[in-house]
Amino acid sequence: MKKLAAVLLSATFIFSPVAFSSAANAAPPSHHDRWDHRDDRRVVTKKTIIKERKVVKKRWNRGHRLSRAERRHMAEVRDYRRYRLSAPPRGYRWVRADNNEFLLIGITTGLISSIIAGR
Repeated sequence: MKKLAAVLLSATFIFSPVAFSSAANAAPPSHHDRWDHRDDRRVVTKKTIIKERKVVKKRWNRGHRLSRAERRHMAEVRDYRRYRLSAPPRGYRWVRADNNEFLLIGITTGLISSIIAGR
């Protein structure tokens, strides 16, 4: 029994390349079997439309209340002496609104109590 299994196993190893080579030669070559695949490339072009954006600078007024979202986007000024600003009183802080505009706002309420521009 072992000899029969060994003979069948060796026969499959011997005849399998012959079977596949005859099947490959029988079929005519198609255009997909070429080595040159330049025709199969796809060119993807992305078009980006740039919209013009208007930059609207807000005019800050004393007594205006800043929302939490507006306060999040403003940078807190901790080194106020560098910009020649006075020390903020308790419960207030300096924030930088634009390039040269500093606002003194209440921490809890968000009310603008002072505006300093161009220092």
